Amino acid sequence: MVAIAVTAVAGAVPPPPKGKAVTVATTPPPTLTRRQLLAAVATASNLRAAAASAAVPEFAEIPGSGGVKALDRREGSGEVPVEGDEVAIHYYGRLAAKQGWRFDSTYDHKDEIGDPMPFVFTIGSGKVIPGIEAAVKSMRVGGLRRVIIPPSQGYQNTSQEPIPPNFFDRQRLFTTIFNPTRLANGEGSTLGTLIFDIELISIRQHL
Repeated sequence: MVAIAVTAVAGAVPPPPKGKAVTVATTPPPTLTRRQLLAAVATASNLRAAAASAAVPEFAEIPGSGGVKALDRREGSGEVPVEGDEVAIHYYGRLAAKQGWRFDSTYDHKDEIGDPMPFVFTIGSGKVIPGIEAAVKSMRVGGLRRVIIPPSQGYQNTSQEPIPPNFFDRQRLFTTIFNPTRLANGEGSTLGTLIFDIELISIRQHL
């Protein structure tokens, strides 16, 4: 019979003897008290709330506007219009009382070659609703701004601009805002609230 020699490997751990259990030392996880758990949950909630508030931009009221709130989505780099200037804007107009229904958009107004036609008006003319004029007066050319216009700074009659060119959109807009039954029920503070996205395209200065 040939004997086979087994050479011990340096550093190898020999197996435990048969019949003996191997005990592995473990450290139990730390136990938190109820107060510590509540404090941890509160801290996590505060951090989430702070992160959410930092991520969501806020509207700010335009000074002297009668309650118009604005959120600049893009800062312009051009000039700021003054009284008497003729301005050209693009806009989306929505009605808050109809779940944000879009009643008009200059991007849908096309010229002869199919390009969108901006809305043009003169600052201080009194022909447009006050909320739009207040928003545009503090913008720079190239800027894009979303504004929330309260009823007092929106449509007071059916001749104020901008007027939707589509008859059905125009009818739906004005019958909602000037609904006599709902106005009598005290809903005037919500019926006429408007949301406009306004882009200031150009200024033609008054000479």
